[in-house]
Amino acid sequence: MLELIKKIRERTGAGVVAVKKALDEAGGDEEKCIEILRKAGQSKAAKRAERKASEGVVVSYVHSNNRVATLVKLLCETDFVARNEEFINLGKDIAMHVAAMDPKVIKPEDVSAEIVEKEKEIWREQLANEKKPAEMIEKIMVGKEKKFREDLALLTQAFVKNPEMTVGDLIIEKIGKIGENIQVGEISRIEI
Repeated sequence: MLELIKKIRERTGAGVVAVKKALDEAGGDEEKCIEILRKAGQSKAAKRAERKASEGVVVSYVHSNNRVATLVKLLCETDFVARNEEFINLGKDIAMHVAAMDPKVIKPEDVSAEIVEKEKEIWREQLANEKKPAEMIEKIMVGKEKKFREDLALLTQAFVKNPEMTVGDLIIEKIGKIGENIQVGEISRIEI
């Protein structure tokens, strides 16, 4: 039991008491326990989302080929957390992700309406060529728009180091662990 608690703590960063409680709730199932801890982290993140994040760091990443570089402005609530190694490492991971995946915006709702409209024209033409019924086309369009926005947005992209979670999930996990609101303020990517 102690080995399992230690293993789960290493994977999630959760405290001993939280892991024990989640493990009891999960009936000893490791994966269920981790899911319970993730959900708890999400609820903590939701509570902290209203808090003002006005401190933070600007983190840079230059790829090994020296042809891609990124800057990420990562915000938190206090300068104490801004100096925290785990917070800074989160910024580095996000900066590396930006270099690899080239997100265009931070959140799906940030994708401009003009870009979406241009894509919709293409999708409509493709679906019409496939002879899809009109009522089906509208449903398909909703799904395509959602996926398109998520693919362009940093927070909804699969995290490059762990594709089983999104960058947003990673941030929520760190909020649960660090205990402060964390937000991505800005991203910038330069490539030759």
